[in-house]
Order: sequence, then C-alpha cells, then structure tokens
Amino acid sequence: MDLDRGICRRASRSRDARFDGRFFIGVVTTGVYCRPICPAPPPKARNVRYFPSAAAAAGAGLRPCLRCRPEASPGTPAWLGTSALVSRALRLIDESAVEGEGVERLAGRLGVTARHMRRLFLRHLGATPLQVAITRRLHFAKKLIDETELPFGEVALASGFGSVRRFNGEIRETYARAPSELRRLARPWRSDNGHQGYRFRLAYRPPYDWDAILAFLRARAIPGVERADESAYRRTIAFDSATGLIEVRHASGSAALELIVQFPKPRALLRIVERVRRMFDLGADPDVIGKHLRSDPLLGPILKRHPGIRMPGAWDGFELAVRAILGQQISVRAASTIAGRLASRFGSAVEGPEGTDRLFPSAARLARAEIESAGVIRARAEAIRALARETAADRIGFDPGRGAEAATRPLLALPGVGEWTAQYIAMRALAEPDAFPGGDLILKAATGARTARRLELRAEAWRPWRAYAVMLLWQGAEDDREHVVQRNRQSRRADAPRDGRGRPASH
Repeated sequence: MDLDRGICRRASRSRDARFDGRFFIGVVTTGVYCRPICPAPPPKARNVRYFPSAAAAAGAGLRPCLRCRPEASPGTPAWLGTSALVSRALRLIDESAVEGEGVERLAGRLGVTARHMRRLFLRHLGATPLQVAITRRLHFAKKLIDETELPFGEVALASGFGSVRRFNGEIRETYARAPSELRRLARPWRSDNGHQGYRFRLAYRPPYDWDAILAFLRARAIPGVERADESAYRRTIAFDSATGLIEVRHASGSAALELIVQFPKPRALLRIVERVRRMFDLGADPDVIGKHLRSDPLLGPILKRHPGIRMPGAWDGFELAVRAILGQQISVRAASTIAGRLASRFGSAVEGPEGTDRLFPSAARLARAEIESAGVIRARAEAIRALARETAADRIGFDPGRGAEAATRPLLALPGVGEWTAQYIAMRALAEPDAFPGGDLILKAATGARTARRLELRAEAWRPWRAYAVMLLWQGAEDDREHVVQRNRQSRRADAPRDGRGRPASH
C-alpha cells in the first residue's frame, strides 16, 4: 500500500487525532515508529518512512515509541483501502484465529491459499498475516503491562505467548526493555469509579456519538443479561467455561471508551477486548464514512446532528439472531421483554449485581426448549429452535470473517427467517458495513420508496456504507419521535390550568 509522503508529513505535523491509526511514522535514525499524534519533536524528513500499519513498521525492524504508545491507537479500519478478503481476515485475526489455527487454516476458512492471502496483506497493509498477529499480540501485552497490575506470567498467557520466557524475549526485542522496566516507566491509567476488575482504554477516531449508541443498546437490552443507563452499558459474558461481567462507559476528556472486565481467566482478555471493540464499532473512520454519505439530501442533515454515528454490534451472534427473530412484527420493548423471559427460564444464573445476573441460553439449550412457555408464538418458537439446532451443529456460524452472503445464505434457509432478519443479523452480529435490511418500514417511509426493490435502488449510492446509512435513517426517525414527544409535552404544559399568578395549578 503506497502512502503519499507529502500528505503524511502534513498530517503528522498537524498532530490531528483524526489521522491516528491511519499510518505510522518510522524514524530510521532512532529505530522507533510513532503515531501521527506523537508529542516528540518532528524528525527531519530524510530520516522518516511512513507505514500503513504498525505491523509493517515492526516488520521493517522498528520498535514502538514509548511516548505515544502505538498499541493505544485506534485500530486501522479493516475495510479502509483493503479488499473484502483482507477485511474478513483481519476480523478473524482479532478473534485470535492465527493463534488457534495458524495461517494455513485461516486462509482455508476464507477460501484462498495462504500464498494469495499473504500477497493481499502485503499489498494492502504492508505486512504478512503472521506479522499482523504478532504485532497485535505484542501491543496487547504492552497494554496489560501499562494498564493493569497483572503478574507477568498472566500477561504472557493473556496476550497469547506460550511461555514467560518467550514473552520476555519478544518484549525485550521489540521494546529494548524488560517488562519490569516498561511497567516502571508507564504512567498507569486508573479509573476513579471505584469498580474492581481489569481496566482498559479503547481508543476511537472522533467524533463518536456515544449517547446514540448507548440509547440504541439500552432500548434493546435483554433483562437479566444486559443493562444500560444514561452513562454505561453492562452485561454478563461467558468464555472457556467461565463467566464474568463487562462494563463500558465513555472515558471523560479523551477519545476513548473505558472498559472494565471482571473475569477469572486472564487468558481470555485479548478476545474480550477485541469483541468489545467490534461491538462498539471502534475501528470505524467517521470522516471517510461521512464524506461518502453527507452529500445525500436525506442523510446529510441527520449526519450533521450525529457526525459520529456508529453501527452497534453484538456481543454474541447467536443471541443477537434470536433477538432479531423475536423482534419480527412486534415492538422493540416487547421483544426485549420476551428475550428476558427466555434468559430467565432457560439461561444460567451467575453472580452479579441486580439486572446482570443471567447468561443468555446456549444454542444447545434452546434447540430442545419449550420456547412457547416464554410467550413466543409457535411459528417463531420453531424458527428459534431451528436456528439453535443449526448453530449447535456448527452448520450456522456467526464468524466475523464469513462475509454477508456466505453468512446469510444458511439463515435464509431457516423457516421464519426472511431477508430483513438475515441482513439485520449480518449488520450487527457480523459487523458488515454494507449489510442492508431492505424491507424495513422505517427506511421505506424515510425514502418514500414503496417497495423493497425501489429502496435497494435508492440505496445503491450509499455503498459500501449502507449499514451506516440505515443507522442514520433510524436515528433520524428516533429524533423525529423525540421531537413529537417534546412538542406534546410543551403543548400540555401550555394548556394546563393556571393559578392567579400564571403558574401551573397543582392537582
């Protein structure tokens, strides 16, 4: 991937946070690579090289800067300037696919040879899949060293190293310091909210419409499993036969979310962090998406009100798919209530505060459950059981690297699952930026399209960001609803009886 030196140099001199993570600056005289926002004095132009990814800089023999901490930068957007295959591969690497399966099997899952995948990675990211995976592992180890008090043996396991000796060697080679030296040099970030657990700062590219994404998740939260208030999102999680809790809130004063993880197995931390990053769409680049969509007369005004729109993902693909089926032809609130009943009847109880003390039932459990007892109509219950059977048998998966078409095809074969449901699942469970639930009534009303076909034709101009256009139109409809509610409240206050001084009379 070629980078324009002039553009990169101007961007780095501006120290504009919007360029953070889009490229990295290598200084050949010091052997260090930095983020564009690094506070160090700018080096001479002849001593600088620019890299499209941290892995490419590491592959050139450079080590991460200890001042700007490249491991803390927003993730490079998986779909920005890359092929669809590289996008899917990056999502699988985020799920630790290389550590668990190796590069050959990763390529096989994507339907290509390892050689072809390596060639695409070098073209788009300037690094091989293995270099990307190793750099990701090292960056996460550095975050654990800086932001937690975990013993180094647990840091080694959590970041995917097979042994403490290998962990120590890789850290020394990469950072030219021992882990203990790095921890002494770090200025550990600590939350002041009094919660226990591992704490992380997850950076994003501003702007970020935190209020909108939190409201979206709050409206759809499954009672007992999820809980969201005006400031934070919380839920129960399960990994490797262990259970825990996560809490996500906005980190005040910075372009980052604060993640608090309560989980007994540090080895799962990397996967938990990456899943949360995907759930809150922290890899998106709002400038690129906004530039493409704002010229549309329907989307432009909404985008002006919500410039940091994101596509809320899902913690668990199967859970989201069940929730999508439950939501067919009923209100959002009713679907959440019924999902909560499923969790109460068929899920497992876990230790946690009130409101987050249940795990959503597994596919194996729902495959044979009397779902009708939770108030689900028979046809919908049969659809959920069919989905659960196929998921438990691994014939349907919610792998982030499958691609929308491959993932939705088996879903559409299920009874009771139509195009809208399948696309909604691809949009939120698989984080597909171009997924499009074309039969949506709100979208039809907003665009004036009378049929799904006309709506799809209208949406062609939004590609490859149709899912973000959907979020904008849904947000616009919510804004209109809130406006009507506010207007009605004002009207009622204006019409209320008044006392002798013009004040509203009490009742």
